[in-house]
Amino acid sequence: LSVYFFSRSTETMFSKIAPRVAAPVAFRAFSTSRTNNYKVAVLGAAGGIGQPLSLLLKDCDLVTHLSLYDVAPVTPGVAADISHCPSPAKCTGHGKDDIDAALAGCDVVVIPAGVPRKPGMTRDDLFNTNASIVQTLAAACAKNCPKAMLAIIANPVNSTVPICAETFKKAGVYDPKRLMGVTTLDVVRANTFVAEDQGWNPRDVNVTVIGGHAGTTILPLLSQITNAKFEEEKLKAISHRIQFGGDEVVQAKAGAGSATLSMAYAGARFTESLLKGMSGQKGIVECCYTENSITDAAFFATPTTLGPNGAEEVHGYGTLSAFEQANFDAMMPDLKKQIQKGLDFANK
Repeated sequence: LSVYFFSRSTETMFSKIAPRVAAPVAFRAFSTSRTNNYKVAVLGAAGGIGQPLSLLLKDCDLVTHLSLYDVAPVTPGVAADISHCPSPAKCTGHGKDDIDAALAGCDVVVIPAGVPRKPGMTRDDLFNTNASIVQTLAAACAKNCPKAMLAIIANPVNSTVPICAETFKKAGVYDPKRLMGVTTLDVVRANTFVAEDQGWNPRDVNVTVIGGHAGTTILPLLSQITNAKFEEEKLKAISHRIQFGGDEVVQAKAGAGSATLSMAYAGARFTESLLKGMSGQKGIVECCYTENSITDAAFFATPTTLGPNGAEEVHGYGTLSAFEQANFDAMMPDLKKQIQKGLDFANK
């Protein structure tokens, strides 16, 4: 009895296990038709997010070349290890002095680089260290692959995405459609926690999460979930858990790490969706954090259609409940401050 991992739609994503008889064993969790081939770079590939993210991307058949970059000396070993997995993508490892080669000809660059959170730290506490790292990597991208799609995971996303935007503007190569903050982890958590509460299969749940990617700036729109029923206290509890799910993991790991594995899963989901859209598949929609005019904040996460040019159509978020509207009104000043903090850093 052979075990297969079959790909699912972008909404439900990764595969279920299904038995087949008289067929060779295959692991194709991210399989899709190879109508286009892409070079994808992971910057920060040796880290807690970078390694599992790279592993998952190695199994995506839309990737022809997986380029792994990190300043850590183990990076070539990570690439060698992952390269043994049987998928079409070539895998190369690049150390701290080899970023130009890592990025040359890239179609997509995913950036999980940066230091992780520790107990008691907020995403904003990470700002001083991670802002410098992201700015340096963005400058390298602007130099070596200015037309690549950038998917930013490095926290605090509310600030690091504006830093990337300003860095690309200074280089004269900025295209807002090609810069996206990955907020998919908020959606993944929302899908999981709602499904647990409602007794549903989480693969069949797709919660819209808008705003930003830090604490109260994360706004899950639970009122828009068809057939879901929440008592008021449960609604508040689930919303809070989605907003602060990262703290739950940091505390559970007792200071030994943050939400690395679930973030890698979410990052891989978003990257595959982006590649599908780039290859011409229609109807690929993910929530992500982009520069747009949906609100009076310069950057905002909302459902977005992904296509050959990146974030091709930014969608509105519909009608909010009174509870959601109150949270929206409360979060907007904080979101704007965090955006401005990134802009100020990039322009100092």
